[in-house]
Amino acid sequence: MSAPTYFIRTFGCQMNEHDSERAAGVLETMGYRPAADMDAADLVLFNTCAVRENADNKLYGQLSQVKPLKQADPEKTVVVGGCLAQKDQDAVAEKAPWVDVVYGTHNMGRLPELLSQADSTHLPVVEILEHTEMFPSALPARREVEHHAWVSISIGCNNTCTFCIVPMLRGPEKSRKLGEIVSEVRELVADGVREVSLLGQNVNSYGRDLVFADPGDGPRNRTMFAELLYALGEVDGLERVRFTSPHPKDFTSDVFAAMRDIDNVCEQLHLPLQSGSDRILKRMQRSYRAQRFLDLVAEARETIPGVAISTDIIVGFPGETEEDFESTLAVVEQAAFDAAFTFEYSPRQGTAAAEMDGHLPADVVNARYQRLAGLTRDLSEQANERQVGTVQELLLEGPSKKDPTKLSGRTRTNRLVHVPGPDGGGLAGLAAGQLVPARLDSARANYLLGEVVDAACDAPVGGPRPMTTALR
Repeated sequence: MSAPTYFIRTFGCQMNEHDSERAAGVLETMGYRPAADMDAADLVLFNTCAVRENADNKLYGQLSQVKPLKQADPEKTVVVGGCLAQKDQDAVAEKAPWVDVVYGTHNMGRLPELLSQADSTHLPVVEILEHTEMFPSALPARREVEHHAWVSISIGCNNTCTFCIVPMLRGPEKSRKLGEIVSEVRELVADGVREVSLLGQNVNSYGRDLVFADPGDGPRNRTMFAELLYALGEVDGLERVRFTSPHPKDFTSDVFAAMRDIDNVCEQLHLPLQSGSDRILKRMQRSYRAQRFLDLVAEARETIPGVAISTDIIVGFPGETEEDFESTLAVVEQAAFDAAFTFEYSPRQGTAAAEMDGHLPADVVNARYQRLAGLTRDLSEQANERQVGTVQELLLEGPSKKDPTKLSGRTRTNRLVHVPGPDGGGLAGLAAGQLVPARLDSARANYLLGEVVDAACDAPVGGPRPMTTALR
């Protein structure tokens, strides 16, 4: 008999992508093999997100598509896991009774047992635990990309941002031991990985729970997150280290210094702003204010030559006035972000913000979103244009999604660059996973065009230091 097959559809963030790799690894240890699509798969797994309202719509839309497949083949197994499953619990099975297994964020390792239960019962198997039994990284993984790996350094979050449901779904912050992380990275490098991305809901508070449990002898000279970066800097063969997502309130100068001094830590910083209005930041329970944020941007650019800074911004938070929004535009312009991920606020049941007064009409939120998106797009294009004419190191990722004659790659500052591949007049022998120098010839808001050359790489060109004039 041929091996059973699986198909995983992932919604949401990088943490979910990491979880999906682990789920795939668990399934493959059970004898499953990947299928091309839902139609061909014996098992379909939806790894869900609950951060935004349309996550619900996406999941139930996908489940409606798999319903006729399940009716045509009752032996097909349908699984729903992750954050939305943790939030809705029994509601998933009520809304989609053709689902066989529902599991939450804390019990992915029990997938084999849950599937075996589904084989012996006609009822949906639902298991939602409130606490994590093991780190996802302790499970086997099937990576989609050979040269890159996600590495979880912590799970959960201790913050109380009023718009965020993650602490409710993933629990309090829990850090992995530093040695375990370094050992995993060494094994990944031995398996061909050249770049790792460290994952946590708040990576730069990494290790505080470990220090609290075992403070050691006397005060520490560096935070544990900085210690982790220095330890990974000593892993032979590891070319690039990235991390996401940090919290501005937890950034310390020793991390900026580590980013400057450690060769394999990339000159890329994701620093979520969320709002430029101090009043709205207070309502969000973000424990920093706009000037402190700009001071961090200034320190990063002064400490790390050529650093690229990206951010997250929420538009239309409850109670946001036009003046508040103008303050956000002012901070964005002063910070001159290299890239920004902008979102229209959507209420999530269970968060404090959902119960606040001052929810805005959708047309007002969308109009502000369009204004902010226009500004951030212009700033991104200007940041990319500053790179034109330089030679930057690319880590090739594979063929461009829109033009297969081109290869796509990322600079150390995480800029997307398209270069001619062998089928488009480029150099022969280029392939995913290679590090190559590329001359950057032209810029767009979201990418650059260039050409692989035989030349030494230049330093990346950073953005301007924020102005020191007082904010409005």
